[in-house]
Amino acid sequence: MAAPHFTASELDAAKAALRTRALSLRADGDPALGAEMARHLLKEAPPPPGAVVAGFWPLPGEIDVRPLLVALHARGHVVGLPETPPRGHALCFRRWHPGAHLVRGRFGTLHPEGEEVVPAWFAVPLLAFDAAGRRLGYGGGYYDRTLGRLRGVPAVGCAFACQQVDFVPAGAYDVRLRAIATERGVVFCGGE
Repeated sequence: MAAPHFTASELDAAKAALRTRALSLRADGDPALGAEMARHLLKEAPPPPGAVVAGFWPLPGEIDVRPLLVALHARGHVVGLPETPPRGHALCFRRWHPGAHLVRGRFGTLHPEGEEVVPAWFAVPLLAFDAAGRRLGYGGGYYDRTLGRLRGVPAVGCAFACQQVDFVPAGAYDVRLRAIATERGVVFCGGE
């Protein structure tokens, strides 16, 4: 499907409408399906050996990526979780390991304290995605800003299969994902 042209206000309105719809789609997802998602991701689209991996701690309603984080750590990857800075800034990632103490961040997120790491591969949360790798986030622009600064670093979305939609409205600064891992398999998109 060809991407329609949106004015800035039309894009904001289209994204807001899809966020509302995406939250209801996601409501049917079982977070425990994260173990299946992790299995597919590690088989079909794993990070390169030794890569520093950016993960995230799941918010309520998101697919549970903790099995993925534990498996990556067990494979010898350094895993970082995002600390959300004030709006307008890129994320920073703090080194995580199983059992690490987590502190509450902005918007209900959790992250470890301590050493900052620079990711070479990303597992990314999302509200909705399409087959072209367009991703709808929560609206803060944190991942687009972060991935935009690290062009070429592979990024894979982590979601329920039910979060796939026909089209995600996107602007010039929205970074496409290479793939999205779900409990049903990996959708390869050919994005950034």
